[in-house]
Amino acid sequence: MYQNDFEMPKSVYLLNHSVGRPLKSLRQAFDERFFLPWQGSGREPWGDWLSVVEDFRAQLARLFNSEARLFCPQVNLSSGLTKLVQSLPRLRHPGAVILMSENDFPSMGFALQQALPEAQIRFIPAELDVSLPEVWQAYLTDDIDLVFISHAYSNTGQQAPLDYLVPKVRQLGALSVVDVAQAAGVLPLDLSVLEPDFILGSSVKWLCGGPGAAYLWVNAEQLAHCSPQDVGWFSHENPFEFDIYHFRYHDSALKFWGGTPSVAPYAIAAHSIGYFAELGANKVRQHNLMQLQRIWNQVGEALVSPSDSARCSGTAILNFGAAQQQVVEALTQADISLDVRKQGMRISPHIYNGEQDMQRLLEALVPFCR
Repeated sequence: MYQNDFEMPKSVYLLNHSVGRPLKSLRQAFDERFFLPWQGSGREPWGDWLSVVEDFRAQLARLFNSEARLFCPQVNLSSGLTKLVQSLPRLRHPGAVILMSENDFPSMGFALQQALPEAQIRFIPAELDVSLPEVWQAYLTDDIDLVFISHAYSNTGQQAPLDYLVPKVRQLGALSVVDVAQAAGVLPLDLSVLEPDFILGSSVKWLCGGPGAAYLWVNAEQLAHCSPQDVGWFSHENPFEFDIYHFRYHDSALKFWGGTPSVAPYAIAAHSIGYFAELGANKVRQHNLMQLQRIWNQVGEALVSPSDSARCSGTAILNFGAAQQQVVEALTQADISLDVRKQGMRISPHIYNGEQDMQRLLEALVPFCR
């Protein structure tokens, strides 16, 4: 049913962990929200353009059950993370301790190492299963200042136990940052219930919103403690005051915004996020798990990612050992779009991957399954 809402290729598209498919209605919405204010009138387009960004924040608030004022647009997660950690005095002192996993997206590690050169970054080894609370428990010591958590891990198909981790981190007196880039739109997340300190995310994957529309969410309790160093006129309480001697932080998460913003990426993403906010992440996850279950049932020991709904992301990781390259070639010949990382091939069924897609995938896998 949902296939009709999206621009789908002739191939079986299972690369939703990388880039989601665009909505068919996107082109018209983009023209109306971005080009028309620019081309269609002689008035200043910024009023209309800034309303697009406000809509982006509002749709994120619907998706995550929070307040729009707590979201700030960012160009990407790395930049957002750098701005965030440099805004927190607690992390800028020598010896600040940060915990993360070797399976986190490398860009996040790069950003932390460069933004906080005097901090001590501790890594949970890659071979440990970060979907298990007991693995985290062994590393959650009382000297930690910040815990970086990926809701879903892109290369392992694992899901972090957020319901355990976020309260535990708070109990230790540390700060939590949750990376939702691989989870937003497929793994339900209610920020009014979970209440981490910060989240960072993007729109390009399961939200089908294209690149360049990332976001930072700041818990209301943390807003006053954040003093961003990388600021611009849109970080100001009144961007149009135009007094070079007078800077006041915006009283919302927009204090992290910076200089003159991009608009086009947010026009695209707001439209797509609105679609998924209306649909609901629970419905996407239900469909995703149904399709994952069919894969799990067929591939047996080739499955190297978790097969428990509480521990798996939206992605199945398959490794057929010595036959791996042969399997990849067979799937490619069957016109099935996927990719391969160190742990195995990544397959991510979305709401628009229906019966025909799954049947083609499973039929192509039959010769390699015992």
